[in-house]
Amino acid sequence: QVQLVESGGGSVQAGGSLGLSCVASGRTFATDAMAWFRQAPGKEREFVAGISALNEIYYAEFLRGRFTISRDNAKNMWYLQMISLEPEDTAVFYCAARIGRIIGTKPSDYDYWGQGTQVTVSS
Repeated sequence: QVQLVESGGGSVQAGGSLGLSCVASGRTFATDAMAWFRQAPGKEREFVAGISALNEIYYAEFLRGRFTISRDNAKNMWYLQMISLEPEDTAVFYCAARIGRIIGTKPSDYDYWGQGTQVTVSS
């Protein structure tokens, strides 16, 4: 059974930083694309960042360079480093993995999801 588990969420003040981690079990994703999405209350789940099997990276435009995605295939993990956090970043963040090499930006592009981790940014 494939399972993705996020960690690292929490509460910070505006301008602060957080790092999220996601570990996968039950399947190796070294040749697949991985991504982070987020969902704020009352809003749809939106793409944040993705990394392909070849380490090509794509970010949502609203990030303005504040987030960094990376992966460690040996550990079957991927990460999201976030700096200069804003109250608008408050959301549940989800890691996702798809069976395929190419990054997708829609939730339907992904086959596996974590349970989500809350990130709260106060002003």
